[in-house]
Amino acid sequence: MSERKVLNKYYPPDFDPSKIPKLKLPKDRQYVVRLMAPFNMRCKTCGEYIYKGKKFNARKETVQNEAYLGLPIFRFYIKCTRCLAEITFKTDPENTDYTMEHGATRNFQAEKLLEEEEKRVQKEREDEELNNPMKVLENRTKDSKLEMEVLENLQELKDLNQRQAHVDFEAMLRQHRMSQEQWQQQQEEEDERETAALLEEARHRRLLEDSESEDEAPPSRPRAAARPNPTAILNEVPPRAGRRTTLHPRHLARPP
Repeated sequence: MSERKVLNKYYPPDFDPSKIPKLKLPKDRQYVVRLMAPFNMRCKTCGEYIYKGKKFNARKETVQNEAYLGLPIFRFYIKCTRCLAEITFKTDPENTDYTMEHGATRNFQAEKLLEEEEKRVQKEREDEELNNPMKVLENRTKDSKLEMEVLENLQELKDLNQRQAHVDFEAMLRQHRMSQEQWQQQQEEEDERETAALLEEARHRRLLEDSESEDEAPPSRPRAAARPNPTAILNEVPPRAGRRTTLHPRHLARPP
C-alpha cells in the first residue's frame, strides 16, 4: 500500500520554471483576516460601543502611496455588531498605534493626548531655543535647578532610609509588648486593691450597724406562766381500770 501523504513531487528532466505563467494580482487586493479591536470605539451610525479586544472577521488591504520608513501601512474594514455599518482604521507605525479613519470615534485616548501634548511642548521649546539664545540659557538654568531639587529630595530619602535602617523594630515591639503587660498588671493590682477596700468598708459598716441595733434594742420581758386550759382534761386519756373476775351463777350455789 502506497503512502497517502506524498512528500516528494516528481519533476521531469525537461522542466523549465520560467515557462510557468505568473499570476497577476492587483496591488490593492484584500485578504480576510481574524483580528481584535485595537481600541475602544463607538459607532457613528447607531451609537453602539465596541470594546477593545472584540473579535471581527475583517478585510485587510495595503494602503497605496503611504509608508513610514519603508514600512507598509495596512487598512482594516470591520462591521458594526449592531447596524452592520462599515468601520475602517489603519496602522500607525510612527506612534506604534492605530488611527481611526471612518465610521466610528475612538474613546479613552487620554494617554495618547497626553503624549501628543508633551511632544508639542517639546517641539515649541526647541523652536524657541533655535531662534532665541537667551531662552536656551534660561531653560538650562531651570533644568539645572530642577535637577538640584531632585537630587536634594533623593538625598533626604536616602538619609531617612539610613536612619530607619538602624532602628530595631523587633526590640521596639518587644518593649511595647512589655510596657503593655506591665500596664495591665498595674491595672489588675489597682482593681484588686479597690475591691479589697470596698469589701473592708462594707464589713466595717455592717459591724457598726449591728452594734447600734444591739444598743437600741428594748429589754426583753419575762415570759408569763402558762395558764391551765380548762378543756385540757377532755384530751387526757383516763387510766385503764384493773381486770375484774366474773363468777358464773353456778359457782355461787350453796354448798350441800
